[in-house]
Amino acid sequence: MDLNFIQTAGDGIAVVSGPHPILVDVSSALDLMMTVQHETGASKIALDKRLVAEDFFILSTGLAGEVLQKFVNYHVKAAIYGDYSRYTSKPLRDFLYESN
Repeated sequence: MDLNFIQTAGDGIAVVSGPHPILVDVSSALDLMMTVQHETGASKIALDKRLVAEDFFILSTGLAGEVLQKFVNYHVKAAIYGDYSRYTSKPLRDFLYESN
């Protein structure tokens, strides 16, 4: 996992990248939030889509809901950036539209 900090006018943004999924369950999401908070102090995270398990994008697994609820509970704003063009699920497309 590569972690870069970008200072903005307000608080900063932690940009997380890397080659392998690190957000695979609720526990790993909590670990990610705490690592970012400890190393950068940021409450905003930009996360490369490649770091997120594919189950996250299958809404019926419930993983997205559980993970995003943790981000809300801990007052962490998150953006998952990447190419979503290969996903054809209408519920996922609606979710992405509403989240943006």
